[in-house]
Amino acid sequence: MNDRLLDSTIVDVAVVGAGIAGLATAFDLQARGLTVRILEASTRSGGVIATERFDGWIIDGGPDSLLVQKPAAVTLCRELGIADRLIPTLTPRTAYVLRDGQLHAISEGSFLGFPITVGALVRSRLFSLAGKARMAGEIVTPRRTVDEDESIGAFVGRRFGREAVDYLADPLLAGIHAGDVDRLSIRALFPRLVDAERRSGSVIRALRALHVRPSPQGAFVSLPGGTGELVDTLSGALAPGTVVTNARVTSLSRPSTYPIETTAGQVQARSVVLAAPAYVTASLLRPVDSSLAELCDTVPYASTATVALGYRRDQVSHPLRGTGFVVPRTEGLALLAGTWVSSKWPGRAPDGHVLLRGFLGGGRDPHRLEAGDDELVEIAKRELTELLNISGPPLFTRLYRWTRQSPQYEVGHLQRVAQIERRLTALPGLFVTGSGFRAIGI
Repeated sequence: MNDRLLDSTIVDVAVVGAGIAGLATAFDLQARGLTVRILEASTRSGGVIATERFDGWIIDGGPDSLLVQKPAAVTLCRELGIADRLIPTLTPRTAYVLRDGQLHAISEGSFLGFPITVGALVRSRLFSLAGKARMAGEIVTPRRTVDEDESIGAFVGRRFGREAVDYLADPLLAGIHAGDVDRLSIRALFPRLVDAERRSGSVIRALRALHVRPSPQGAFVSLPGGTGELVDTLSGALAPGTVVTNARVTSLSRPSTYPIETTAGQVQARSVVLAAPAYVTASLLRPVDSSLAELCDTVPYASTATVALGYRRDQVSHPLRGTGFVVPRTEGLALLAGTWVSSKWPGRAPDGHVLLRGFLGGGRDPHRLEAGDDELVEIAKRELTELLNISGPPLFTRLYRWTRQSPQYEVGHLQRVAQIERRLTALPGLFVTGSGFRAIGI
């Protein structure tokens, strides 16, 4: 990586932002023979992908996996020559939901947590008898007749009942997006559920017909060195000098080429890809198209924090069999979720030790990150200690703050993105990408 620009350098494409979207864009463009410069405001590449390694510990501060069902990242690994290094999660792959202070396993035979077989519904200890009866009744619940977007909470409540909202949709479906179940869009985030209702009138019936079965390799994969290994490999595959750090873009204008002013100098580009958060994209677009900028600026973001803690194995009484747990808001805890990292991935902690992660903040707890670092660590430590019966202090703690880094695909998001894409057609050579628009996850 460089931290200086040659004045008036002309390139085919300038990419603003060196997160995974910007890096992957540059990799693809260079493979097509184009010259590319990535302009990154911070001191490093990767965005929310950040891996710390020390003394036998491997800690992902942000996302820790690639989703197999969304194959683009796995394809990128294949193109980079590291697909053979992808590893599945350890078994058992059981995830848990907290209810009344107890962790309840999500039953085998579930899809996105929803029991789609009779056996899975019967075995589940998460729901009351009344809740199970209501969920089973989804098969005969009339389909919706209006073709409008709705929240995850509204969709799940209509089809499966209130318990399913409280103990699945809220902590699991909305939780993985750090959002509010009553605001996030079901159509933008879980279109398969919408399509299932539309096609057959029943989500359960449609999923049963598809014979959905879990992959023997699991739903997620990662790399031995953490997700940061993907960023390191991708950065190393780019032409020398492609990534320029400490280069915050301060001005973007549009004559025959795009002159871009940065804190590290100027670059001229025939095309520009904005791969930054939507609100940053909005600030850069305001002099070019104020209406387009306003659309981008309306994408809401949440702030989250990841707290990592290392312990000796004998300090943690819980068996830690599985991947971790999610916490419904009805439980009244600050934690959104917890991951038993060393039970999920091999090699993340030294022998005889365990690595845990706790997650705070998000759309349902928007003021949590107003607390100081020490307070956030103490909250996560205290709640994990109570849930997992931990004795003694951790060997170390790490806090990773992600301020305004979790885009919220709220109801109407897809319509907003369609408007953005229509306005972009009037600006040839200018493109937007990244998690604020259509690309949540790696």
